Formats: sequence, C-alpha cells, structure tokens
Amino acid sequence: MNALERRYDVTRRDLAKEKALKYGAWIAPLLLSLVPALLFFILFLLFGSTPPTAAVFFFLSIISLAVGFFLGLIVSGILLYYRKRWLAEIRERIAVDGIKAEEVHWFQNELTTAEKQSLKDIESRDRLLADAYRETLASRLTAARIAKTTKTELLLVQRRENKLNYLKTDASADLKEELKTDREKLEEIKREAEQMRMEAETRLQMIEAATRRGGNLADTQLALKRLTARSSELPLALEALKMEEEIRRELEKEELVIDR
Repeated sequence: MNALERRYDVTRRDLAKEKALKYGAWIAPLLLSLVPALLFFILFLLFGSTPPTAAVFFFLSIISLAVGFFLGLIVSGILLYYRKRWLAEIRERIAVDGIKAEEVHWFQNELTTAEKQSLKDIESRDRLLADAYRETLASRLTAARIAKTTKTELLLVQRRENKLNYLKTDASADLKEELKTDREKLEEIKREAEQMRMEAETRLQMIEAATRRGGNLADTQLALKRLTARSSELPLALEALKMEEEIRRELEKEELVIDR
C-alpha cells in the first residue's frame, strides 16, 4: 500500500486506553489515599483494644490518607501528561489523510467554545444537520492544521534557502531551485487550506442559520461534498511534499558520506 494512502483507524484498544488514562487520573488520588487509610482504620477497629495501639493505628490512618493523596496527585499529574502526549500523537496519525466527521471528538481541544455549543444545540434539534455540522467542523479542523503545518514547513524552507545563500557551488544552485519549487508548492497548499477554512466557516454559519429557521440539509450537500474532497486531498499533498523533502535530505547525507 502506498504510504500516502495509509489511514489510521482508531481501535477499541485506543478507546479503552483513552478512558483508562482519563479516569485513572481522577481515581488515583482517591485510590492511593483511601485504600491505605481504610486498611489502617480496619486494623484500628480490630486491634485497637488498648489506647496506645488504637492511637498508633488511628495516627497511621491519618498519615496514610495525607501521604496517599499527595502521591495520588503526582500519579495523576503523570497520567495527565502522558495522556496529553499520547492524544497529540493519535491526533497526528488521524489527521494524515484528513479528519473525518466521526473523528471530530478527538479534536475537542481544537474547537472553539462557540463551535462546541453550536454542535450540542444542533444535535438536540436535528441529527442530519448535526452530521453536516460535524462534517464541516472536520473540514475546518483539517484546513487549520494544514495551514499551521505549511507555515512551519515554509519557515524551514526559508531557513535552508538562507543558509544556501552563503554557498556558491553548482550543487547549491540546484538545491536552491528545488527549494524554490517546494516553497511554491507549500504556498499553494497554504492558499487552498485558507480558502477551505473560510468555506468551512461559512458553511458552519449556514448550517447554524438553517437550524434556527428549521431548514433542512438539502442546500448544504454539494458544498459539503466539495469540502470533504478537499479535506482528503490537501493533507496527502502536504505529506507527499514532506516525503520528497525527507528523501532529498537522505540523498544529500549519502552524497556527503561518499565525498568524505
């Protein structure tokens, strides 16, 4: 299978892991504090027949409660940090071939407060319009990510061009032409991404208006199909360009090794 045609499908294992990390971060402080404290309290009830023994077990239960809660907060912080890194990696894999409507919930942190509220309101009124809204959100998210990535890639190309300005060899001249071509491709992808983002935002407003006036989905289908097609094509085009750049860098490294 072509590397550009790969698609990362979220598995049940990913869903289970996401839930485990999410709820584990909340449960850890309670579990690590209450379990030891409860154990010492039971010992206090069973063997606390004498005042000194009872005082020791009661004191240990209080200490274990405080220490366990503190350790639980540390574990919770570690889990939240790991979950954040893991989710970022999952989102990058999902977004390679364009974000799909059913994958929008993985990108909740990239939605605006207004978009979240609108999606919730539309879902409560019209499921078909909610599907259209979610599809358009996917296109908007894809466009925003492409624009951000291409901006970073353009900066890298510009830095390489600036470095090559100090070199006067034939090889550097050829590489300058290749970098110029890459920059033009990236600028074109960025323009298309910005256009797709504006179209998606306009479509979101239209769907919200249709919901308020009790409209239907018929007047949004054609535009949604076009946005969906773009959301798949642009990420692949960007991935193709990045792969070309990686191959070129590998070839340059090999040439340097041979020259030495």
